[in-house]
This record gives sequence, structure tokens and C-alpha cells, in this order.
Amino acid sequence: MQRVNISTGAVWESKVGYSRAVRIGNLVEVSGTVSADGDKIIGEGDAYEQTKHALAKIEAALIKAGATLHDVVRTRMFVTDISLWEDIGRAHAEFFGAIRPATTMVEVNKLIDPRLLIEIEATAVMAPGH
Repeated sequence: MQRVNISTGAVWESKVGYSRAVRIGNLVEVSGTVSADGDKIIGEGDAYEQTKHALAKIEAALIKAGATLHDVVRTRMFVTDISLWEDIGRAHAEFFGAIRPATTMVEVNKLIDPRLLIEIEATAVMAPGH
């Protein structure tokens, strides 16, 4: 099967040696995605806005890989403050309310930048022949 690496050109991709997403066959795995644009944090201090921005970045990576949000079967959310779950969940539902993938939300000690409140991964499985 052919492997396709999807890059967004983020500095961290080359520094750390990863791709935003990888597609092999009908499977797409999207790396942990945060609400950053270069050194700028989008939605700083706002878990709802950070979640929406990270999910929009995930959607863009999926599209580059030939998939859509409807192909997502699992999301994983790593949050620095679980008490913000309602804001995070509201943003997640705006993207996935009708799709309803399996999901996990866990609190972690910290992310790579202390201004980040959430990091999200996604797994998509496209229909055969897609």
C-alpha cells in the first residue's frame, strides 16, 4: 500500500520528524493537533476556541488526505484542565455531533506550550475505493 505523508509546513514537523497526517490505504491517522499558528496561540485562554481551531486544522489535513470528518472513527483529546470539558465538548459536538466517533478526553499535566489547553488526535477510515 502506498503511504502518503500530509504536511502543513509547521516548523515542529521537520524539527521533531512527523507529519500532520499519514494515509495508508483507506486509513488516515492525524497527529496531535493544537491551536497554534506559528508561535501564535489561537484562542489563548479559551478552551472552546482552541478546540474549534484544532478541529478545523484536523479537517483540513483530512481533506488533503482525501478524507472528510464523516470518515473519522475516533478522536482523542488531551486537556490540561478537565473542568473545561463542557466548552471542549460543545466545540467537538459542533464538528462531530451527527458523526459521533468514539472519543476519549483525558487530563494531562501539560502540553508543549503552557498557553495550550488541548491537543487532539483523530483516526479516519475511508470507504474502500475512496
